Amino acid sequence: MGILSDDMKGEREQVVERLVKAYWMEIETVMSYISNSINPDGVRAQEVIHSLEKDIQEELGHAQLFGKRIKELYGVVPGSLDFSAEQTYLQPPAEQADIVHVIKGVIEAEKGAIEHYNEMIEYCEGKDPVTADMATAILADEEGHRRLFEGFLKEYERGA
Repeated sequence: MGILSDDMKGEREQVVERLVKAYWMEIETVMSYISNSINPDGVRAQEVIHSLEKDIQEELGHAQLFGKRIKELYGVVPGSLDFSAEQTYLQPPAEQADIVHVIKGVIEAEKGAIEHYNEMIEYCEGKDPVTADMATAILADEEGHRRLFEGFLKEYERGA
């Protein structure tokens, strides 16, 4: 019965595929947030750095949740050889004082996560309520991150 039943094997595999993508998105975000929390220079960058440092732990927690759910659904959590970077927008800027580049990269990463998690929730509706609920909780975190960094961007664009 439910997503773990033999009758739902195809749907379960589709859920696992989406979970693996989410897992890698979170892992890549952690890597980028680490570099973008260390590299920036300037007094004005400190609030962004502090926020990224906090978000690293939260994003890592999301990856762990996705990994645990992959295993629960009889999938295998992938290893590093399966990783392929995609987040070009989160690469550290050439100029370490370019905090706007970092902020825009974070917003773009959060937009991508929000889009993927909404799609995952929609796919899981009626098939896998546990994954849908987990993705919904994580979605709320990502929406909060996006909103925070949109506020940072507004301040920088105003020259505050």
